[in-house]
Amino acid sequence: MAKANSKSPSRRKRPAAAPDANLLADLMKWARAAGADAADALYVNGESISVSQRLGKREKLESSEGRDLGLRVFVGRRQAFVSSTDFSPAALRTLAERAVDMARAVPEDPVCGIAPEELLARDWPDLDLDDKRKPPSAGSLLALSAEAEDAARAVKGVTNSEGAEASWGRTSIVLAASNGFLGGYRRSGYSLSCAVLAGEGTGMERDYEWSSAVHFDDLMAPARVGRNAGKFAVQRLNPKKAPNARLPVVYDRRISGGLIGHLAGAINGRSVARGTSFLKDRMGREVFAKGVRILDDPHRKRGLGSRPFDAEGLPTKRYAVVDDGVLTTWLLDLAAARQLNLAPTGHAARGTSGPPSPTTSNFYLAKGKLSVDELIADIKSGLYITDLIGFGVNGVTGDYSRGASGFWIENGKRAWPVSGITVAGNLKDMFLNMTPASDLQFKGAINAPTVRIEGMTIAGS
Repeated sequence: MAKANSKSPSRRKRPAAAPDANLLADLMKWARAAGADAADALYVNGESISVSQRLGKREKLESSEGRDLGLRVFVGRRQAFVSSTDFSPAALRTLAERAVDMARAVPEDPVCGIAPEELLARDWPDLDLDDKRKPPSAGSLLALSAEAEDAARAVKGVTNSEGAEASWGRTSIVLAASNGFLGGYRRSGYSLSCAVLAGEGTGMERDYEWSSAVHFDDLMAPARVGRNAGKFAVQRLNPKKAPNARLPVVYDRRISGGLIGHLAGAINGRSVARGTSFLKDRMGREVFAKGVRILDDPHRKRGLGSRPFDAEGLPTKRYAVVDDGVLTTWLLDLAAARQLNLAPTGHAARGTSGPPSPTTSNFYLAKGKLSVDELIADIKSGLYITDLIGFGVNGVTGDYSRGASGFWIENGKRAWPVSGITVAGNLKDMFLNMTPASDLQFKGAINAPTVRIEGMTIAGS
């Protein structure tokens, strides 16, 4: 059913047990002693720091450290979840007993349960998810914010600022289960953003730029973040109204990932099993134009959505979710796979206070062959969207309607800014009439190049 790519980074054996892993192993024993048939536990330990400045003055300085533990227990076909920040042995014994008591009191769930041993990940790739630097100081982060905002305010036409923010975080994750699984990894993360305004009075326009990365060296230079934010804001000045028409619409790569995000929701196994997805009957059929590929790659080095194993201890791998336009797989955790009578795909994610659910990792639309200029060169009249407003997507029917702003396309060129527009269509038709450009950039966990969609309805206000 699913197409997987066997190419993956070098793999390593599971690490030796750490103190946190020993704690989880003890918790498994206490849960079994309390009457659980099976159990799993997730430990998360994180630290972060965030600063911001506006108009040259520091506005925010936040720092946090914390750890949390979530326990899931099974009594027959019943399950319960509890979490705690108290890690003393006495507290955890009580936690396990309370969880078992809760499980005995809830209704049966025929699809719950941990993974059988034969499905567990035995080793996993080193994905370089921690840059191992010392935590940055508040001063160094503030310097990044200052450089970004200063660069934005230096752009001619910028008149005010919403500020710039820089942050850092590092999270350690350990998962243990009574089926014998034990694994953990650490992830670091940096982010930098800036938002400014251009123009005066009622003619002011706002725009932004941002960058996120696992490693500091992969973060966009602060001056570039600021210059982009300023340039984008100034370009939006003096917008015009757009006519009501049915024309080609182009989504800039800064916002095109949202379209791929709608696909991710539609192929989530839970939605498919409930019959609430507009693609529920499209498996193995063409849902995009020929040549289009959409991939989910949990093994991307330094990827913002990368993970060596999933939240149920299953191995992860690269999938061509859409291959040559054809939908090849659902995103399945164990419960969704059991509901659909299919094999799980290793897409489970979870927090410490609830059950796993399917989700993507590094989800992206593969780049096309045309540059952006070539993509729009034959459009006599059309819309180039750089910003979307509101949320008007029906996941059951695929109906799509969003507020938008951007630029009018005239004779193959971006001609003038436009705002106060609504674009509408149906995602099934939009996907089939989508053409990707060649400017794919990995900025988040869901990414797409600039895309062109034929025949959307444009309504000016």
